[in-house]
Amino acid sequence: MTPPTLPYGEWPSPITPEAVVAAAASPGEVRAVADEVFWSESRPAEGGRVQVVRWRSDGPTVDLLPDGWSARTRVHEYGGAAWLATTDWLYFVSWDDQRLHRLALGPDGRAGEPEPLTPEPAIRGGDRYADADLVGDGDFLVCVREHHDGVAEAVNDIVAIATDGTSPPRTLVRGPDFVAAPRVSPDGDQLAWIQWDHPDMPWDATELVVAPLVVDDADPVPGERGVSIGEGRVVAGGRAVARGRGESVIQPQWRADGVLHFLSDRTEWWNIYADRTDGVAAVTHLGQDIGTPPWVFGMSRYAFLADGQLVFAASHEGLDQLHLANPVGAPTPLPLAYTEIASVVAQGRSALFVGAGFDTEAVVAALPVGDDGPGPDRVLRPPRPLPVGAEWFSVASPVSFASGPDGDRVAHALHYPPHNPEVAAPEGEAPPLLVLIHGGPTGMARARLDLAKQFWTSRGFAVVDVNYGGSTGFGRPYRELLQGQWGVVDVEDCIAAACHLADLGEADPDRLCIRGGSAGGFTVLAALVASDTFAAGACSYGVADLTALAEETHKFESRYLDGLVGPYPEAKPVYDERSPINHVDRLDRPLIVFQGLEDEIVPPNQSEMIVEALRARGVPVAYLAFEGEQHGFRRAETVVSVLGSELAFYGRVLGFQPAGELPDVSIDNL
Repeated sequence: MTPPTLPYGEWPSPITPEAVVAAAASPGEVRAVADEVFWSESRPAEGGRVQVVRWRSDGPTVDLLPDGWSARTRVHEYGGAAWLATTDWLYFVSWDDQRLHRLALGPDGRAGEPEPLTPEPAIRGGDRYADADLVGDGDFLVCVREHHDGVAEAVNDIVAIATDGTSPPRTLVRGPDFVAAPRVSPDGDQLAWIQWDHPDMPWDATELVVAPLVVDDADPVPGERGVSIGEGRVVAGGRAVARGRGESVIQPQWRADGVLHFLSDRTEWWNIYADRTDGVAAVTHLGQDIGTPPWVFGMSRYAFLADGQLVFAASHEGLDQLHLANPVGAPTPLPLAYTEIASVVAQGRSALFVGAGFDTEAVVAALPVGDDGPGPDRVLRPPRPLPVGAEWFSVASPVSFASGPDGDRVAHALHYPPHNPEVAAPEGEAPPLLVLIHGGPTGMARARLDLAKQFWTSRGFAVVDVNYGGSTGFGRPYRELLQGQWGVVDVEDCIAAACHLADLGEADPDRLCIRGGSAGGFTVLAALVASDTFAAGACSYGVADLTALAEETHKFESRYLDGLVGPYPEAKPVYDERSPINHVDRLDRPLIVFQGLEDEIVPPNQSEMIVEALRARGVPVAYLAFEGEQHGFRRAETVVSVLGSELAFYGRVLGFQPAGELPDVSIDNL
């Protein structure tokens, strides 16, 4: 039967907002313990809590945390690495109070209730923990602690904590503005960690330090065993060490033989290096990024198998691929179907990782590597059942295009054409385009199946996810295009992406829309101010006033804008010029704004300022605020509301009638 022809934007689709979040549970970090595998899952249907799951080959998969508990830390506000498992114990940071807890593990799952290991601070949640590693025989943990007193800037240090809770945390490293990734050597005699100072971000300049580690009977309490460290040695990294730039060193990891490895971008790409007796030496020589920006703790893009082979993920044209290398051979790309890979760890001669593709959501997979090479990967944690088959999915293609005032720069993106197997497109008509702006802005477009994108493509929208200048995955020089140019280069590239597809006939030039959250929300507002290219926009928890952001945001990002815009307050005129709130007279396109009311990274007043200004000017604007949401929406009901409301908004302001039942969105001035 010939499918009916329907206008773009009005295609009916079984990928509803409810289907996007139904049973959704994104796997996060993976850890291997003996023959068991543990991973975390973010679950929107459970209020966005993070559960820790235990997998055994000879038993059922078990949720470890009791109802009401969530393993999530607020260190750096973005968190990560909130838990650590052993055969007998799960150590985790409780979202509720940010204290470190432990939970005894029985042979068939959990046993008992969580018990706190760290004291209750004067301010609830004032002491936050993350990124733990075990010391020696497991009597102690070393981890990052972030202390808040409600007055001064937070203090970040590395502490040692007794795993039985019998003694208070002991400070091992204090002084740098930031610390991360404390990693204990296999023999227990050394501690490695990453440190950096304002105004650098960890993708700008960090140091890798190693110090002797001692478990002793020293103070603070005579006769009590404790942990101390000796004088540290800087292995790599620092400011202005590579052709006048800083060096970003991330993801330190000890090989089983005691050789320390790490990622460095000293040759413009994040590659793997080793700290050998004769000095630091490169292990990989790829013109690709193995590293990714450490917005969260606990990231891992490489691992050493039991036979010494190295497995790692690298990014090319915005797509990830897994590679395998023996100690003396060149890396071999592995022909797996995954285009996004994270949390790479080893379990014997198998590589474990979180993988996703353009036709599958994220899974936890195991790849065995035998004497004859890799075998087929095994899925330990399958994706959720989806409401549609792969025939409904629009598959992205990497695209590159000219950008900049003179067209002399090349920018990158992932293009998803509209696709619906049950509808025919109108002859001679181009689809509306949704330009997606990733957050960060030091980040990249996610190269994986995302039902939230398919929600749009199955209704007749084209989607382009832009890796604008400043994005990661394209080397350090590309990442540094945004230095001093946030609100300029990103805007140019997003406009260029839309115009490029319109020129190719892949998008209707009169129905170009732009959406983004956080830093991407700033780019949305800046693009609407700078150009009349877009017909409408959607901004989620976006930055409207750069000065307010510089003065109000949390410690981790408090000097981020020094690099993206300029030193504050010396460069305040630039902040004023780039802030969309100061140019609402140029903002005359319809806008819908979404905001979490507990957001401490981009406070609600940022969204409220822009909404009030548009209301006063008579520009069509809708505003939806959500109780209980922080930075980034985690609750299923919030995601449902956002998707449905945004589609309804575009239908009204662009003049088409979307299929299905949608929220009745209140739009001022329309």
